[in-house]
Amino acid sequence: MGLFYIGDRQGDLNNIFTVPSYLRTDAGIFYKQEGFRVGVNVRNLFDVDYFESSQSRLRVFPGEPLRVVGSISWEL
Repeated sequence: MGLFYIGDRQGDLNNIFTVPSYLRTDAGIFYKQEGFRVGVNVRNLFDVDYFESSQSRLRVFPGEPLRVVGSISWEL
């Protein structure tokens, strides 16, 4: 499990506006036995709305919503 905190930051080079802070939670779990492995990773576990970055007031980029990725592998 991981917590990612990003504080308030300036939204452009002229410091005209501020992009708000956010706290995003990621998590992962896996099981491994001999050559078999299965895992599930979750990004933005609580589906928090946040802004990843910006270039200007007209170009503000939202963060990605809840995402779940699963994987299965087998090693010989």
